[in-house]
Amino acid sequence: MSKRLVIALGGNALGKSPKEQLSLVETTASTIVDLIEEGYDVVIGHGNGPQVGMVNLAFEFSHKDGGGLPAMPFPECGAMTQGYIGYHLQQAVQREMARRGINKPCAAVVTQVVVDKNDKAFDNPTKPVGMFYSKDEADAIVAQTGYTFVEDAGRGYRRVVPSPIPVKIVELPVVEQLVDLHTVVITVGGGGIPVVENGPGNYEGVAAVIDKDRASAKLALDIKADMLVILTAVDQVAINFGKPDQKNLDRITLEQARQYIKEGHFAPGSMLPKIESCISFVEATKSGSALITSLEKAREALKGNTGTLITRD
Repeated sequence: MSKRLVIALGGNALGKSPKEQLSLVETTASTIVDLIEEGYDVVIGHGNGPQVGMVNLAFEFSHKDGGGLPAMPFPECGAMTQGYIGYHLQQAVQREMARRGINKPCAAVVTQVVVDKNDKAFDNPTKPVGMFYSKDEADAIVAQTGYTFVEDAGRGYRRVVPSPIPVKIVELPVVEQLVDLHTVVITVGGGGIPVVENGPGNYEGVAAVIDKDRASAKLALDIKADMLVILTAVDQVAINFGKPDQKNLDRITLEQARQYIKEGHFAPGSMLPKIESCISFVEATKSGSALITSLEKAREALKGNTGTLITRD
């Protein structure tokens, strides 16, 4: 029986524009098909922070500055980016599988994810979206739109929106059926389109971005995946990151992961949600594990040669 992997792709695998993304997804697809060749059933989640911010701002600018476009609600912007990123990924994966003679279907599913309308995240926007701006540029956008901007890790200013916790994946039954048929599934794109439930089958989109690692962890748990794999910009998780005594971690337990969080080793805007997502998946399963590594080293990490493996004990 094939092992199931849920892979959460970081923004470094997608680029900052559709043109750049078309180039980068070729490399991403090569890694994904490497894992398929190893015999894994692969389910893919991905982020959309830069993309959804750009789409939303473009509609906003055109609407207010004479471009003639209507105002576009934020959930619809999320759906647009989920669609075109999924389209690029599935095409690249299909091409790579065909090149290697692998006869396997691939499908992107437009996915809604239910969040709690009373989630405290709605009172405290923290999720960066869109491009980086200078202080003056950010201030000008705030004056025009009322958006909230914060300084992001010394790289500039970015808009922040609420990032509520995922509660339920609406299209889960469809995803499960596809996975059971050994389809390569792209789902919970951008963390899923955030919706609140106003009664059975009655969903309403909300202005937020669900963290893609948390959504992927929820997905991995729901489809009974053997492993959650979070691909990011580094080969291994480190403590004392960027300091002379930096230490890369090969393998950590849930207890160690919680202790490192308590000691403040992981930044809230980068590694912390990845570690927390791994913890939530591993502690809810009997034998599941989680892996954090880079896109380039994914195949080697699954063989135990690099990456950071998070286990129960």
